[in-house]
Amino acid sequence: MPIYHKLGQIPHKRHTVFRKPDGGLYAEELMSTEGFSSLYSLVYHVYPPTIVKTLGEPYSVEPKIARAKYLKHTSLIGFNIKPADDYLESRKAVLVNNDLHISLAAPRHSMTDYFFKNAQADEVIFIHVGTGTLKTGFGDIRFGYGDYLVIPRGTIYQMQFDTEDNRLFIVESFGPVRTPKRYRNQFGQLAEHSPYCERDIRRPENLQTHDEKGDFKILIKKQGLIYPYTYGTHPFDFIGWDGFHYPWAFSIHDFEPITGRLHQPPPVHQTFDGHNFVLCSFVPRKFDYHPDSIPAPYNHSNVDSDEVLYYVDGDFMSRKNVVKGQITLHPAGIPHGPHPGSVEKSIGKEKTEELAVMIDPFHPLMLTEDAVGIEDERYYHSWAE
Repeated sequence: MPIYHKLGQIPHKRHTVFRKPDGGLYAEELMSTEGFSSLYSLVYHVYPPTIVKTLGEPYSVEPKIARAKYLKHTSLIGFNIKPADDYLESRKAVLVNNDLHISLAAPRHSMTDYFFKNAQADEVIFIHVGTGTLKTGFGDIRFGYGDYLVIPRGTIYQMQFDTEDNRLFIVESFGPVRTPKRYRNQFGQLAEHSPYCERDIRRPENLQTHDEKGDFKILIKKQGLIYPYTYGTHPFDFIGWDGFHYPWAFSIHDFEPITGRLHQPPPVHQTFDGHNFVLCSFVPRKFDYHPDSIPAPYNHSNVDSDEVLYYVDGDFMSRKNVVKGQITLHPAGIPHGPHPGSVEKSIGKEKTEELAVMIDPFHPLMLTEDAVGIEDERYYHSWAE
């Protein structure tokens, strides 16, 4: 999110002497993207961020593809992903391509004995169930039901959960995650027509400098492998930082829907922009107000992209037998639409209470073994029932 922010202590000028109370130098680190050409932050550490004590053997976490090519409307019952104690082990990739991985997770326990850094992808973590705190060197972000946590690649973090009941919908984007360009003016500010603004963005706070030496395990993900690193200093030893590259949060409940006299197409729900995909939020809203309008979505042929919908809560008038945590995948190449009877039933309705996350990838998704294990194999029959 291109908003300048700073926390803690920083020197008056970049790349200048900045001393500790004992006379030693703080260690400056530039965290930059696209070389030196895009968003960056300058971080000041108590110790250099380069003190590696040991390296463990890397191990693969590559998704195992079960179905690379298919042409069938598919539904996954997401809450059938079994909970796991460990955060990383709980993450199960279900839909993947070369631009993004979509995962489900049900972690029971907080991260206490290690830290995690995704060095290959930005992460968007949607909190479906649970509350807690995202902890980083940049500061803390409290999270709860309906929050999107946007964690740029290279950020070392821990997830602290308040209880053992947690459900997460996670998108790993191999390109940067940004606000849609059409929402921003030439200076980067979110414009008046945007469905959310800077006031809705929650940035890190409560920076705590961990001046600690010891053994600190950091699991780093890159190219489908986890590399176990042990550093000699605490990764959250920031004394201060400033810039545009940092984690942030946005609640789906703060997305202001765009409505009209006639049915609005999905782009009005767009929330984030990724490389070769978009992410949208469907929220409670007034239906179309033309006297002859049909609120139910029309039949749609996906010519260029798959369509993924993750059902969060509420009543979905275009679908039958929807459950929380369900994922529907409508692949490019065949049409999809409202279930039988839904169109007539929707006429005259004034509003919807639905809550969902939608992803449209512009390259086909593949199903993993974990996806096939939670598939509702009769879903494609549902239009004929």
